Amino acid sequence: MMLRVAKELLLPFCTAFGVVMGGSLLGALAIVLTQGSPFASIAELSRRIRLWAMAVAIGGTFDTLTAIESGLLRGQVFLLVRQGAVIAAALFGAHAGHWLLTALVNLRE
Repeated sequence: MMLRVAKELLLPFCTAFGVVMGGSLLGALAIVLTQGSPFASIAELSRRIRLWAMAVAIGGTFDTLTAIESGLLRGQVFLLVRQGAVIAAALFGAHAGHWLLTALVNLRE
C-alpha cells in the first residue's frame, strides 16, 4: 500500500523537479550562447517555469479538473484527496527545483 502511494506521489514530484531543473539549465545555455550571464537569470527562469512544471507533472489540467469535479459533486472524497496529494507533490517538486537552483546560484556569486 505504501509503495503504491509513494509511486503515485514520487512521479509528479520528480517530473516537476526535472522540468524546473532542465528548463532553467537549457535556458541558461541559451543565455550563454547570446553572450549573457547565466547565473543572473537561472533563478528568474526557474521562478517562471514553476507553474508550467506543475501543469506538466499533473498530466494536463483537464483530467485533474474532471477528477476534482467528480470528487466534489459525486461525493468521492478519496479521489479528491488523491488529486490534492498529486498536486501538492508537483508543487513541492517545482519548489524544490527552484530552491536548489537558487541556492546553487547564490553559492556561485
